[in-house]
Amino acid sequence: MRIASTLLLCVAAAALCSCASSQGGRIVTKNGTRITSVRTTAYTHTESDHIQYGARTAVGTGLRHGTVRSAAADWSVYPLGTIFQIEGSPYIYQVDDYGSALVGTNTIDIYQPTKAHMKAWGVRNVNIRVLKWGSFSKSLAIMKPRAHHPHVKRMVSRIERS
Repeated sequence: MRIASTLLLCVAAAALCSCASSQGGRIVTKNGTRITSVRTTAYTHTESDHIQYGARTAVGTGLRHGTVRSAAADWSVYPLGTIFQIEGSPYIYQVDDYGSALVGTNTIDIYQPTKAHMKAWGVRNVNIRVLKWGSFSKSLAIMKPRAHHPHVKRMVSRIERS
């Protein structure tokens, strides 16, 4: 009986190890990558540092706040097109924007349509599940012509080094 229990325990442990691996706050499973305690902030298109871009993302599309929502991040960490969900939220977010204040911070900025929504979000540490990783090559294609900006140059450099 003791041998059967030990064998069952070993089989269960092996099955768990094949489904998930943990890497410093990241747990990779067949359902995506779960990243714990991600710092999030919020931004809106009417903030003084975003007015020049209007309600457009870094890729030139409109900022979204529907079922799929726009998010800004350091593209050397979360490349363009990364799709994720905040645990406990029904919304899907797609990284389609970046910001100078995000580079090197591992912070994700969540788009909100108004300053009131932005302030209500505040700063939150959340768990996210990355459903699909974006593309570093697409990130580079957009950023290389803009690399004269120091924050863009830092992201390009980090991607090219890795």
